[in-house]
Amino acid sequence: MHGHQLCFEDVKPGVALTPLVKRPTTVQLFRFSAVTWNAHRIHFDKPYAATEDYPDVLVQAHLHGSFLYQAVADWAGPRARVLRFRWQNRGIAIPGDVLTCSGTVAKVEEGVVECELEERNQKGELCASGWARVDLPRRG
Repeated sequence: MHGHQLCFEDVKPGVALTPLVKRPTTVQLFRFSAVTWNAHRIHFDKPYAATEDYPDVLVQAHLHGSFLYQAVADWAGPRARVLRFRWQNRGIAIPGDVLTCSGTVAKVEEGVVECELEERNQKGELCASGWARVDLPRRG
């Protein structure tokens, strides 16, 4: 949604955010571990991950958060500002999973909207939940 700008007047409680779909790969997980200095082997070493009873390497906690943040920032547009953001990991995800980040506007007040967020896998299982407070520009 590059270039699309949402304005404060466009939203009200219950409005759905545009879903963002991500399909992490082993290469993405390896690179994310590298750039975040995360040396935990469960994110890049499948045989090691199996010793901890995981089906494959795992999507990093902060990558789940990054996906949720991208979903709300893309939805809001380039002139919006994410003022506050938080998330909690609720389940695992592995390479090849289809992760859909979605949400709804929960509250609207004085140019600021609060959004409830969630990331679910292709089975509908909750991987992460989140919340964001976004400052949207006004028309004109």
